[in-house]
Amino acid sequence: MKEMFADLHVHIGRSEKGKPIKITAARSLNFANIAKECCDRKGIQIVGIIDCASPYVIEDIEDFLKTGEAYEIEDGGIIYKDKVCIILGSEIETSEINDEGKTGSAHNLCYFPHLADIKGFSNEMSKYIKNITLSSQRACISAYQLVDIVEKYNGILIPAHAFTPHKSFYGNCTSRLERIFKEKFNKIFAIELGLSSDTELADQISELETKTFVTNSDAHSLPKIAREYNKILLEDISYKELVKALKNEDGRKILTNYGLDPKLGKYHRTYCEKCDKPIEGQPPITECPICHGDNITMGVMDRIVTIRDKEEGKSPEGRPPYIYQVPLTFIPGLGSKTIDKLLNTFETEMNILHKLSEDDIEAVVGEKVAKTIVSAREGQVKIQSGGGGVYGKLTVG
Repeated sequence: MKEMFADLHVHIGRSEKGKPIKITAARSLNFANIAKECCDRKGIQIVGIIDCASPYVIEDIEDFLKTGEAYEIEDGGIIYKDKVCIILGSEIETSEINDEGKTGSAHNLCYFPHLADIKGFSNEMSKYIKNITLSSQRACISAYQLVDIVEKYNGILIPAHAFTPHKSFYGNCTSRLERIFKEKFNKIFAIELGLSSDTELADQISELETKTFVTNSDAHSLPKIAREYNKILLEDISYKELVKALKNEDGRKILTNYGLDPKLGKYHRTYCEKCDKPIEGQPPITECPICHGDNITMGVMDRIVTIRDKEEGKSPEGRPPYIYQVPLTFIPGLGSKTIDKLLNTFETEMNILHKLSEDDIEAVVGEKVAKTIVSAREGQVKIQSGGGGVYGKLTVG
């Protein structure tokens, strides 16, 4: 068995020919560049690219395979330079009826073993999506219906950033996933926590006790890849092995979830749109204590406190630890040139975050930056909570 790092939620901004895929993502985010970034700079062995149902991306994948740098394997996935396994995925927005009987929407991560599978999925989903070339488009079906289509093409479905106030199941559709998926709830064996939540928060909902938690970056630029990621125990890198780990089968499993402190997430606390700032205080916050208005974006923590049915901090036996990780891009005073200098010396961000001593880092970037990186690693930092789409802020104390 081997320990692998995996980030299963990375977007594509543009195709190789410049066609828009994820409008809000960087132009440099294309299929080939993601593979190279994971291999050469991040140290990620498994990456889920979740815009692969776009016909433009499918064309890029076919061209990428012709280069000889990558190849498909029987157990699923595309292997790049024998170092990185690319999992082909698609993020689909489904239409739901929320607990109040109103229309809601949620994002779903759908993963497939082979290019032929996601091509078939793309063709079928074009019946339900107006523009299949773009990422995360609204489908005129529910997640309950989507499960069957994903299974038809040998795939699996994972609810994306499950607690965020926009485009998520718990955030704006339901207080219980089982209400959405009904008798198919047992086919949902993992959920993505999202940047503004963690294991301790999610385990306040009892129906999630049997579900695997995954922490992914939802990267919209190359540097954001692996800002959250998972350490997984596998026999080898492949789609088949990944699914076994997500199901906790045959000794394969998630060993550790690495993620931001939820306070750094941009939807952690309730945000007053009128006062234009996050609201601290005992959750749940349902109105602004300053202006007493209800024009708010409810935070992830506040939402979970509202719908929870379990005592805080009670995780089921065997739940992997959640380790707060501060990516290099979040550290104050650490610019892109200094990050490049570190990566040129130590190869990957995983090496810097996990393996190097303060002395090693100091030899390259000096005492001040080295102390900042190590302080962040050891949790010796102060955080002002994020909310309403604004990331939290970190200061070294």
